Amino acid sequence: MTSSFEFQTYPARLSDAERDRALRVLREGVALGRLSHDTFVLRMELALAARTSDELAALTADLRTESRWSRLLFGAVEAASGFTVRLRRAWQVERLPKLLLPRPDSPYPLRIGRDPASGLRLSHETVSRVHAELTRQGGLWVLRDLGSTNGTSVNGRRVIGTAVVQDGDQVSFGRMAFRLAVD
Repeated sequence: MTSSFEFQTYPARLSDAERDRALRVLREGVALGRLSHDTFVLRMELALAARTSDELAALTADLRTESRWSRLLFGAVEAASGFTVRLRRAWQVERLPKLLLPRPDSPYPLRIGRDPASGLRLSHETVSRVHAELTRQGGLWVLRDLGSTNGTSVNGRRVIGTAVVQDGDQVSFGRMAFRLAVD
């Protein structure tokens, strides 16, 4: 007869729930920017191959999970700070100089740049010689970047190619910013 000391015993198999908890913590870590993609993939493979709870705990030890209350608190602070950013942006937009849109019946596009032949000449070092063009197409105003060095943006987003603009939009040519207005 043999005793139980003669047989090698293995720890109990990890439950799927334990493994799923560790994988969820890893996913949250990569979503929050705490893990790089490569580290996430490596740790995920190790989590799927882990045999003990200690191995899983070691994979997620540096990714502390936040309680429900702390997530609510941080979410509230994030929402409040987002509000102040939007408020500051709205305040700045109202203080920007107005750029009057051309009359809708104008047959020519409005060229914007440092070139003396431009319809709107902006003599600022961040504005390209031929920077952008504003045209009326199908009842809409279209702003087109003409390959400028420092870019054209509408409401804080860089224009790649063309963008539809309207009254009240904030447009920037290099570091020169304006608020579009009709009359």
